[in-house]
Amino acid sequence: MLLNYDISKIAQIIKGEFLNKHDGTALVKNIFIDSRTLSNFESSLFFAIAGKRHNGHNYLIELYEKGIRNFVVSEKPANINLMPEANILFVKNTLTAIQQLASSHRKNFNIPVIAITGSNGKTVIKEWLFQLLSEDKKIIRSPKSYNSQVGVPLSVWQMSKEHELAIFEAGISEPDEMEKLQAIISPTIGIFTNIGQAHGENFINIEQKIGEKLRLFQKVKTLFYCTDSFGIKEKIIKSEMIENIDVFSWSRNSDATLKINNVSKNKQKTTIDAVFKNKNISIEIPFVDDASVENAIHCWAVMLYFGCDNEKIKKRMLSLAPVAMRLELKEGINNCAVINDSYNSDINSLIIALDFLNQQEQHKKKTLILSDILQSGIDENDLYNDIAELVSQKGVTKIIGIGSAISRHSKKFGKIENKFYNTTDDFLNEYSGALFSNEAILLKGARLFKFEQIGKIIQQKAHETVLEINLNAIVNNLNYFRSLLNPSTKMMAMVKAFSYGSGSYEIANILQFHRVDYLAVAYSDEGVELRNAGITTPILVMNPQEQSFDTMIRHGLEPEIYSFRVLEMLINTVKKTYKSIQKQIDIHIKLDTGMHRLGFGNDEVNDLLKIIKENKFINLKSVFSHLSSGDEPEHDDFTRQQIKTFKEAGDKIKSEFNHDILLHILNTSGIIRFPEAQFDMVRLGIGLYGISPTAEHQDFLQNVSTLKSNISQIREIAANESVGYGRKAVANKKIKIAVVPIGYADGLARALGNGKGKIFINGKLAPIVGNICMDMTMVDVSGIDVKEGDDVVIFGKDYPIANVANDMDTIPYEVFTSLSRRIKRIYYQE
Repeated sequence: MLLNYDISKIAQIIKGEFLNKHDGTALVKNIFIDSRTLSNFESSLFFAIAGKRHNGHNYLIELYEKGIRNFVVSEKPANINLMPEANILFVKNTLTAIQQLASSHRKNFNIPVIAITGSNGKTVIKEWLFQLLSEDKKIIRSPKSYNSQVGVPLSVWQMSKEHELAIFEAGISEPDEMEKLQAIISPTIGIFTNIGQAHGENFINIEQKIGEKLRLFQKVKTLFYCTDSFGIKEKIIKSEMIENIDVFSWSRNSDATLKINNVSKNKQKTTIDAVFKNKNISIEIPFVDDASVENAIHCWAVMLYFGCDNEKIKKRMLSLAPVAMRLELKEGINNCAVINDSYNSDINSLIIALDFLNQQEQHKKKTLILSDILQSGIDENDLYNDIAELVSQKGVTKIIGIGSAISRHSKKFGKIENKFYNTTDDFLNEYSGALFSNEAILLKGARLFKFEQIGKIIQQKAHETVLEINLNAIVNNLNYFRSLLNPSTKMMAMVKAFSYGSGSYEIANILQFHRVDYLAVAYSDEGVELRNAGITTPILVMNPQEQSFDTMIRHGLEPEIYSFRVLEMLINTVKKTYKSIQKQIDIHIKLDTGMHRLGFGNDEVNDLLKIIKENKFINLKSVFSHLSSGDEPEHDDFTRQQIKTFKEAGDKIKSEFNHDILLHILNTSGIIRFPEAQFDMVRLGIGLYGISPTAEHQDFLQNVSTLKSNISQIREIAANESVGYGRKAVANKKIKIAVVPIGYADGLARALGNGKGKIFINGKLAPIVGNICMDMTMVDVSGIDVKEGDDVVIFGKDYPIANVANDMDTIPYEVFTSLSRRIKRIYYQE
């Protein structure tokens, strides 16, 4: 049960001044910073945080109209008169205010609080500790990876009287951040996982980074760490922390509280032998990778510290489940979309998953398949009351509940279509292929319920070659380019050519959710597909065709007009088809400033303006042009001349009208290299998908797409034997080849054959052997430790698409857009 706060009490805590006080006794149960994820409007408090890329103050009226009545702001609203029933608190800094509130809330609890920091392993250790200890204690933990300056206060706010243990992550990216997180979490126990180079760009050196992270543990009672981890032991000793706190250390190489003597692995398990308090003990874990071994030892140490019997620890360690670090969106049967989050189930991660479900605008019907929520620490009746309310608020249209507990509370879900089963087998026995159609389905279950069995029957059977698309990376890249813009500059995102091979509405959904100002497609049918999928963002069609103008008008698509012929086709369509136009048709004029592809010349502008003015149903929305060589420094003089020509023509056109007209000329390379020419809007294309024209900006972008397959067969080829069509490859010695189910029908160009291209397998590059076939490719895996079924990467983080493009003597655009639609796209969000 959460503590009760009214808005007046919160005002005292954060030292806020009421700009408007409608009801000082209004209760606050939930705090939010993201206007798109609010659910419980009546008891919510919105903190309008002004960041580098987003400003929550822009959404106050929108939230008020949705029913939010409590706000904390640092900018006084100009239209406060439109919010007469709101409680509005003014503070100097809303981020500081939410941190103060969470810090004050934390002081109400006298329970063990574990704080975890380090470069890697934070989330896994937190989730594994929950798995290992939840039978003994009622635990509150950070949702997913909520470890930032805003994520930590949102996590700590969830602490309530029922909890007996709290586990929170803390992450930093620059100096002085950790001190603020320490004040919020106020940990009694600390775990320092390890140290690496992640987020190190803002630190002078690794020693400074370690020192900053150690600030989290200044007041803990006990600190857990591995003495083998580079630099940590030395910094702890140097800081003299151990004079004031207890240390629980573990090591493979030297004496420690938990001394690891041996780590032995077989195909599926790892056995770890150690000495603790002069006694030989051991555990087994169902993982063999080094990271899992390290994470498990940290968890082992904590359990020993809590006094758990090692036999009990050993039993629970063997049952450790993988931590699902991402939500996956896959194509389902009967035109469904399936979101797979079937490895854990708790109310906090359910909220995150439901928000992702709501982003899927392509389906109006939203279905939740939910198992019992295990070890929640909340009274069962209260828990399912909360879940039923949450499901209703998040717009779920149908729920399928699986488990005895949720089935006992089935009547709570009576507002929506529902069906309940005691076990997963009961559901599978009754399942028919016609159960789901044209809907978005969220699979959300505790691992005990084995929802992967449901996933197998409702997901579309996939080609073994898949393109994985990281939606978090899309957002990161979008926000990076936004950070390069002036605050008033709008953003148009290019989603033409199947979003550069990445998908259609799946990409548009995430861009709309993150409020891009415009989308751009090549042809009208691409725009119609987006409209049918629920995309409402303005859409520019760059290559309108005569027969498509009527369709474009009906779907609210905005044509690019680049010639008198195209303009005349639009005018004729309107006059023939529509007796009266209720709303003006938005158009975008393209000028040719030197690319000499499409567009009006300077000498045509006067005639163009005359025609537009004569046809009152036309609304000139924007004027734009295209840089021919924005990414090539040797042509910078020409580019600057293009920009100058465009500005002169654009200013002339704008002067002829009384309404605002947007000017835009910059593409991805232009955004980076010519910031002075941002005008009113920019067009982000290849940069959105992780490709920068300059090396210095590439480090700030994340890889979006990973093309993966696996090994179908491995065989040995004797000397003088040939491989593939045309016998183009003849072995000069005995070699080992692997056959991979991807070919030129999938978009893997034949130009990469005969050793020119490579595929990344188990950490090494394997050259392509012989001609690439329609559906298969052979690679030389001599000297590589491989087996049939192993994953391979054609391009991705480990082998960038730019390398593949270089091998083909082309550009990444061509590689992206050549990928066949028969390759299944899997979208995931961390």
